[in-house]
Amino acid sequence: MTTNDDDTDFPRGIGSPARRALLAAGYTNLDALAGMTDAQLLGLHGVGPKAVGVLRDALTAKAAASGTVLPRQK
Repeated sequence: MTTNDDDTDFPRGIGSPARRALLAAGYTNLDALAGMTDAQLLGLHGVGPKAVGVLRDALTAKAAASGTVLPRQK
């Protein structure tokens, strides 16, 4: 997983508008997003379906690497 050059661990693939939206909402790392639903993420201006998919993939990979089980999405 390739991350941004800033202080976050968000993957590059989410795009700058999504990264800025997450930072503006106070989210600075993937762990903070683990409990959010796709609808909540999509509710942030600048976060679209592609960014949500990339974030979910990154969260899944991070969870698998640590042996953590993520909550299922509704």
